[in-house]
Amino acid sequence: MDFRTKVELPLGQVSIGHADPMMLWGSCFAENIGKRLTDNKFSCDVNPFGVLYNPFSIAEALSELLEGKPYTADRLLKHQGVWFSLMHHSVFSSRSQEECLARINGRFNAGRVHLQQADWLLFTWGTSRVYQWKEDGRIVGNCHKLPDHCFVRRLLSVEEIVSTYLELLEDLHHRNPRLNVLFTVSPIRHAKDGMHGNQLNKAVLLLAVEELCIRLPYCHYFPSYEILMDELRDYRFYADDMLHPSPVAVDYIWECFCETCFSPATRQIMQEWEKIRKGLEHRPFDAQSDAYQRFLSQILLKIDALKEKLPYLDVQNEIELCQALLKK
Repeated sequence: MDFRTKVELPLGQVSIGHADPMMLWGSCFAENIGKRLTDNKFSCDVNPFGVLYNPFSIAEALSELLEGKPYTADRLLKHQGVWFSLMHHSVFSSRSQEECLARINGRFNAGRVHLQQADWLLFTWGTSRVYQWKEDGRIVGNCHKLPDHCFVRRLLSVEEIVSTYLELLEDLHHRNPRLNVLFTVSPIRHAKDGMHGNQLNKAVLLLAVEELCIRLPYCHYFPSYEILMDELRDYRFYADDMLHPSPVAVDYIWECFCETCFSPATRQIMQEWEKIRKGLEHRPFDAQSDAYQRFLSQILLKIDALKEKLPYLDVQNEIELCQALLKK
């Protein structure tokens, strides 16, 4: 007997190589996947504007990178002694205007370079509900806990999301014909508007993604939302707030992602690196013992061998760590 409904994965539709540069945009679910990609030594830039939840703010951030104009002081706001940008997450905020700008433009410049090189864009849309800044009507990426009366809150339509992304993605694909796009919808539920409101919210995102995938052959969809909602629908797969996925659920979705998106060759590289990574994390009782020093020497040889096979691999930090441990 089978006590769950298995989500059918879109196997064979997507093949991401380990050397393919990627950019990830979107909700905190994108951050979770991005960390795992980074830990597995993929070349990826995750959220150069910080976590963004709605499709419009993500599109605006991408457009700003394409335009290439760094942020200036006139684009910052100050509230309760803190400088911030309505387009950026609060991790960029600071009590110093200069520091805030430096944080923003440091990631901006790095993101612009990575976008020019990216073969894959991965979007995780979290919500179709947006906040418009009353002063000029623009949709913000983050409200920074400003008073509600500063904003107008509304639900995006499928048509306006599709229209915005058709223009944006065609421009990006024209600049880089190798570019592919992978959409996913965050499985994290937005309970603020009730469960029915959450369903309407996610439905807009799902319909917009479907239309884009139909109209643009380089766009694809990974069903992270459906995996949690339909396959892992028991509450043991949720965190304490009963809204976010638990670590076990994220692990399972990651496994599905790997099975769907990575070739056998890519997964083999990941397995080789995982052995090295776990070896570096190991801490013995006696770091000066001959056995541990030989163990570190073997890890260093494995890193060198993998680097020789994969010249693009950035393993300098791991080499320096290994060498430092060998000197102790």
